[in-house]
Amino acid sequence: MSDSASPHPSPEPPDDGVGQAVDRLVREFAGRPPATVTAVVRGARTELSGAPAGALPELVERLARQRLRAAG
Repeated sequence: MSDSASPHPSPEPPDDGVGQAVDRLVREFAGRPPATVTAVVRGARTELSGAPAGALPELVERLARQRLRAAG
């Protein structure tokens, strides 16, 4: 086993679609701290983990946007 191998893989694999959603939503919700937007997007990603991979980026962004709007 190499030093770079982790016995505990991260719970979320890197996901470019989610990163792009964070970037767009940080701009759209400029009055919110970026860390808050990121947390909402990650939460949406976790909740939608069973969604088809091809639809995931759009679904995550829509759910996160809805939650950010609802939070005011």
